[in-house]
Amino acid sequence: MLKIQEIRELIKLIDQSSIDEFTYENEGAKLLLKKSAPEAVYSHAAPAAAEAPVQQAAPVQAAQQSAGQEAPKAEEKPAAESVQDENLVKITSPMVGTFYAASSPETGNYVELGSKVKNDTVVCIVEAMKLFNEIEAETKGEIVEILAENGQLVEYGQPLFLVKPE
Repeated sequence: MLKIQEIRELIKLIDQSSIDEFTYENEGAKLLLKKSAPEAVYSHAAPAAAEAPVQQAAPVQAAQQSAGQEAPKAEEKPAAESVQDENLVKITSPMVGTFYAASSPETGNYVELGSKVKNDTVVCIVEAMKLFNEIEAETKGEIVEILAENGQLVEYGQPLFLVKPE
């Protein structure tokens, strides 16, 4: 039977490869790993993020109004930004690890604001368990926002960059 660490390593290897589906059977146990198309991940990520702040904002405003407090005007601004973000593509972290904008402190960042990227353009590195994984844009466009700080711990699925598609 596979250990959790071995399964995690298999997930990383498959994620970095061109394999779409992997099946492993041993001693009656079966492990099936499938990749979803990157386009589907990106097209669904923006609307879900846009809906979340709106759903959370309403109870906060209602609670403040019932307590006799005026709702802050700042709540309206993220909703306007969320509408704008729907046209942007998010490049997300495929794993938990440490975000690095460059391959070493002496070299320049892979991308900056305004950088043009293609599907195979490396945009950053995510280091996990002493393995440095190059993250590719997987979309074509222009970097309009960098959402992670150099050396920051990032989660699986966390947005790292916003790209204006071409």
